[in-house]
Amino acid sequence: MKERRSAPAANDTDAVAPKKPARKGSGRHESIYQAISNAVIEHRLKPGARLREDALAEVFSISRTGIRKVLQRLALEQLITLTPGKGAAVARPSAKEAREVFDARRMIESALMSRLASRVTAAQIKELRDLARQELQALKGHEQSAAIKASAAFHGRLAELAGNQTLARFVAQLCSRSSLILAVYGHPNDLGCDCNDHNQLVDLLEAGNSDGAAAFMQSHLHAIEASLSIDGVEDETPDLHDVFAVYQGEESETL
Repeated sequence: MKERRSAPAANDTDAVAPKKPARKGSGRHESIYQAISNAVIEHRLKPGARLREDALAEVFSISRTGIRKVLQRLALEQLITLTPGKGAAVARPSAKEAREVFDARRMIESALMSRLASRVTAAQIKELRDLARQELQALKGHEQSAAIKASAAFHGRLAELAGNQTLARFVAQLCSRSSLILAVYGHPNDLGCDCNDHNQLVDLLEAGNSDGAAAFMQSHLHAIEASLSIDGVEDETPDLHDVFAVYQGEESETL
């Protein structure tokens, strides 16, 4: 096993680029964006679920214009669809889109693993093992939403640590879309990812095995795609007050 590097300096490419100063209202829009995005990723909002502007505006105590801006951003990231005359709905990826998303993930994430294995530090290995442990604990506790979030966080963090923030942001979007794909085509209570796979991948990274880590990621994502089946789901109109009850509670505490 090769010797691990010490933690990189603050100006290493691993660091996140400085954020632009927030514009007035942008922080509120960002928190609402995160709330809706998380609800989609964690399957609290199902594919096809209708997202009425008036109901969302009431839930988040914001104008319909503000909600519309958030929905437009989510539509650009393909988490929701905006249809004239019908409004917004959680996206329901087609089988073709599902295959393309996993094809893109294999190409990008396997290449990033090859790079990461040559630069990962001991501290970063510990962080990745902690993320894998959190996912396993969530699964053991039957906390489906938390497990889904932990799995996406693991893959997203791998991409960030590889040092290319542009690709890392793209991987994060692909992981979000993968969650939708699993909701449509996966089996109930199946995350797609195997926690043992994540631990084995970290072992390869710790050993500095670039080729092995890249090949393992390819196999890992192939296995997830192979587990999918084409099953339709009916569109539904969820109770948005119920879905975002936690958000509303957090907001009231800050007022």
